[in-house]
Amino acid sequence: MGLLNFLISKSIMYIPGPIVGLFAKSYIAGPNLYDAVKVTHEMNNKNMMATIDILGEFISTKDEAKYFKERCIEILDTIDKEGLDANLSLKPTQMGLLLDKQFAFDNIREIVAHAKSLNNFVRIDMEDSPCTDDTLEFYRKLREEFPGHVGTVLQAYLRRTPDDIEKLSDGPLNFRLCKGIYNEPRKIAYKDPYIINRNYTYCLEKLFQKRAYVGIATHDEKLVFEALRLIEKYDYKKDEYEFQMLLGVDEELREIIVSAGHRLRVYVPFGKDWLPYSRRRLKENPNIGRHALRQLLGLHGN
Repeated sequence: MGLLNFLISKSIMYIPGPIVGLFAKSYIAGPNLYDAVKVTHEMNNKNMMATIDILGEFISTKDEAKYFKERCIEILDTIDKEGLDANLSLKPTQMGLLLDKQFAFDNIREIVAHAKSLNNFVRIDMEDSPCTDDTLEFYRKLREEFPGHVGTVLQAYLRRTPDDIEKLSDGPLNFRLCKGIYNEPRKIAYKDPYIINRNYTYCLEKLFQKRAYVGIATHDEKLVFEALRLIEKYDYKKDEYEFQMLLGVDEELREIIVSAGHRLRVYVPFGKDWLPYSRRRLKENPNIGRHALRQLLGLHGN
């Protein structure tokens, strides 16, 4: 499947939207919040949690950022009204980070404050490396004001991540730990998959040593195995961590994790701007296309 992954990553920007949609439809709830609510109910009925995210890229005005801020507040209100076991994920650039840093922070703060009023939680997603320092700064400020209601993301392929864990260890730690999907230069990011996996395990153990709450975000069963080993080693209780997976990816592994008694949260994106998101996901992670193709062909397994 290496050749297929290569072809997907190189050609995805030129594939017509309807064809991309065939690959992407399993990984996006739909165009509307109602679709995300429906999928989240389905996940909850399978003893899985969710994090809901509204899609939208290429923010160029503050009015657009304000629009997405209001939609995030609407998502939190809907989660509360529907009684969903779910929280919210958001991207700093969608809140205006590349336009005005303070403006973006104020938008995110308003959302986190609203989440606290509903006893919910906001995950500030991590984007590409130019956003890393600002995102971690936002998290540091907000966790002091709203402890227990905000977290962010660490990427194991970044060389800096172990140092970031140390620098942030002067307060509560709540992170999603993922491999990372953006195309970063070698000087700041590992390129070798073996090293990335080793660093993922190293960072996860460092977080466990510090009793951090971690969303273990991976579809790689090797890393799931390492996580289970560390959970046992550090005597983590069931409510002190969770696994996280993308909607539609390796549902069999998802069910194996839940059946073993572990908590698992599914990322549920929705929105009319699904095409840019789908192209980027397929370009940065061709394995999604591989899984989709197997489903279209009626095949099973990894």
